[in-house]
Amino acid sequence: MTEQFENASSCWKAILSDAGRNKGLLSVIEKFARENTAPAKIVFGTSGWRGEIGTDFTFHNIRVVTAAIIEMFKCNDSTVVEAMGVKDFREIQRRGVIVGHDNRFLGTDFAKEVIGLLQKERIKTWYAGEAITPEFSSGIEMLNAACAINLTPSHNPANYAGFKFNPSDGGPAGSEITGKIEEIADRMMDRSITIAPEKAIDVEKIDLAELYIRYITERKTLDIEKIQDFIKSSDCLVCVDNVHGATRGKLQRIIGQSPKIQYLRTGDDYLFGGVAPEPSEKNMAAVEAVLRKSPARLKLGIIMDPDGDRIRFADPGIQIPMNYFGGMALHFLHVYKGINGVVAKSVGTSNFVNAIAEKLGIPVKETKVGFKNFRPWLLQTSTLKAIAAFEESDGISGYNHTLEKDALFGLLLALEMMAVTGKNLGEYLREIMDEFGYYYPDRSGISVDPALAGEPLLKGLSVLQAQYKKGTTLDIGGEKRTVKDLITVDGTKIVFDDGSWLMIRPSGTEPKVRFYIEARTEEGKKAVFATAERLTKEALGNAWKEDLC
Repeated sequence: MTEQFENASSCWKAILSDAGRNKGLLSVIEKFARENTAPAKIVFGTSGWRGEIGTDFTFHNIRVVTAAIIEMFKCNDSTVVEAMGVKDFREIQRRGVIVGHDNRFLGTDFAKEVIGLLQKERIKTWYAGEAITPEFSSGIEMLNAACAINLTPSHNPANYAGFKFNPSDGGPAGSEITGKIEEIADRMMDRSITIAPEKAIDVEKIDLAELYIRYITERKTLDIEKIQDFIKSSDCLVCVDNVHGATRGKLQRIIGQSPKIQYLRTGDDYLFGGVAPEPSEKNMAAVEAVLRKSPARLKLGIIMDPDGDRIRFADPGIQIPMNYFGGMALHFLHVYKGINGVVAKSVGTSNFVNAIAEKLGIPVKETKVGFKNFRPWLLQTSTLKAIAAFEESDGISGYNHTLEKDALFGLLLALEMMAVTGKNLGEYLREIMDEFGYYYPDRSGISVDPALAGEPLLKGLSVLQAQYKKGTTLDIGGEKRTVKDLITVDGTKIVFDDGSWLMIRPSGTEPKVRFYIEARTEEGKKAVFATAERLTKEALGNAWKEDLC
């Protein structure tokens, strides 16, 4: 069968062209994954190393990456051990590593490869089996483990697998760690080093879901009893779409079974029904259909990605992306629960939360894209703690909670909002917007000449920061707007005097420029997008190419 396909990519193309009919070809993918020894360039992005199963994410390459991590442990580099939160390799051996995966193809087998190599070095291991990202984060703290290896590509399509690494604080690994892993792994790849497999023996299993329940109970940011009472006593319906991911069964374990909660797509399906398993507007269709049919007064619909670190919300009348829910979370936790601190957000996130924070006297910490950048305000030792921390790509955490983004935290918080306010999320959102203002975020972009990818693109767009300083006036849709603020932590974000803004952010690896914008009216988005495109094309001259989809 393998002979029919030149490589795993061509096989995946056939599988994904008709997931229902061609799922039997996964056996061919497994053969490629076990036999392909071609090296890969290892890059840990904002949330781990990701690759196509059988192409670059293979058993050979996962052993190389694991061996690179072990070498990093043994080097006792002062920068690395400080970032890890350990003293030396012996402490890592003693405190141990949690290893697990989401429920994608070959997840269990990949995990056993990792465990075998760790055990060979006498490093204590726990096997979590199928688990979600926030459970690894809380599990590290509950077990006092040295770190965790979570084999997941998050919301990527079915042909991908991934490798996340969390140090002892439970957060995403910083560049001090990931840079060292990349350096060692790529050196091994260049030298064509082969790492022999080691059989995992006497594997100690750990129930991360149970540890997570203990964690949120002890932290007390969420009122689980109030949520349980709300489900029992109110006229409500909750619809949860697990999209065949590892979030299945998690809410039931926290608040119990109820006929008022309907679960969609909970069965095994390595191909996720042929869709990209992300909490997108399009993927919410099944949830919205359930909400429309229910006569309940209070209705909540949500969809989570396979590793449980992204979530999107809906009520009977509106979908609520994280751009809005993050602001709602800040308002609820501060006004209704009396929690003080700061709000942390990525630079491409709606300024809806900025308006709320300004009126409530809450400092705003605006960071580069990547949840790891929220670490300073999510650590238990932080003097300034985040009331809420979120990014526009559907990730959230909050006060006294995990350093990883957590879809379950978002779901439970939404239920508590409804329990306390007696309102649907859309009603609560409109109430907040009536007080603090209406904001309409969106994103798009353009492709540019491939010769500009990387550093040339960064350099070309850097002129924007010099041209559009505070006080500069621009024409936006026939109206004069003054630059109120210029934020350059990740690209160029120009904030105008009416609260609208645009951000131009070049890709570091592709010939693309991303636009993040926000207008004060739905109709106003077109003019802000046009301005972002005009400024980009002026900065790049004739190097721009075409609009992105």
